Amino acid sequence: MNLWTAVLLASGLAYLTKLAGYLVPGGLLTGRATARALALLPVALLAALVGVQTVSAPGPSLVLDARLAGVAAAAVALLLRAPFLLVLVVAAGVAALTRAVGWAA
Repeated sequence: MNLWTAVLLASGLAYLTKLAGYLVPGGLLTGRATARALALLPVALLAALVGVQTVSAPGPSLVLDARLAGVAAAAVALLLRAPFLLVLVVAAGVAALTRAVGWAA
């Protein structure tokens, strides 16, 4: 399979996935449990992405570096009910400080 075949197959799959969303009857999405699950799905996916990107490394090992310190600082800022922009600044600052001091690679 060459590159263009893979690109065309991926594009077709993306189109079919989007089309399938339009074909789902509205009655399936109006239930209370379904609405709650759909509301929480983006949060769960984002949390999984952050978790994987925080401690991922090539190969089977985990890496604990400045990213983990930044995420921990962001979690503390969120627990203190800081505004989202401040949470980002705190996380970036702690990660940069951790790297600058040399506590993590």
